[in-house]
Amino acid sequence: MTVFQLILLGASAFFAFKMYEHIQTLKDPQERENEPRRADSFSTFDPKALVQKADDAFQDGDPKKALALLNEANVKEPYNSETLFKIGYILQEQNDNDEALKYYKQALEVDNNNQFIHNSIASLYKQNGEFISAKMHLNASLEIDSKNAITYYNYGNLLVDMQRDDEAINMYEKALEINSDFSEAKEEIEKLK
Repeated sequence: MTVFQLILLGASAFFAFKMYEHIQTLKDPQERENEPRRADSFSTFDPKALVQKADDAFQDGDPKKALALLNEANVKEPYNSETLFKIGYILQEQNDNDEALKYYKQALEVDNNNQFIHNSIASLYKQNGEFISAKMHLNASLEIDSKNAITYYNYGNLLVDMQRDDEAINMYEKALEINSDFSEAKEEIEKLK
């Protein structure tokens, strides 16, 4: 035998052995039916694709489908602040505020420097009349980004609920300093004067 023939024989033997190993790992379909399904076996989509599909479903007016897709993404990739935030947002839109708050808090544990999470939590606390907690989260949001007109607007709304109209006007004016076209802030100032 030549050296070339020996190399071919060795390569053939190696590939035959690898095929044998692979066949040994395959299971009979009946055996696989009895195994519990893992979270990643429910869908072939990765978490990012699921979040994108959820965004599309939400924009198409199907929050139930969006929530199901986000929950699947959350199972596949737990502790993703974006996914947790979006679940909380949809739950808040469906007036399931207690559950929404739970997801927002989980998102905040993962990403404490997210102004949008702080704003959303503040909104829920404001709705529940927990003004001190709402104020704390709005302050945290402003510490993260002091140039967000929406945060100042939300702060103004909180101060109106707290019957602190002069302070509320000040917050609305700060929102207008950042965004002079903020018509909602202008309207609120007019109501209070």
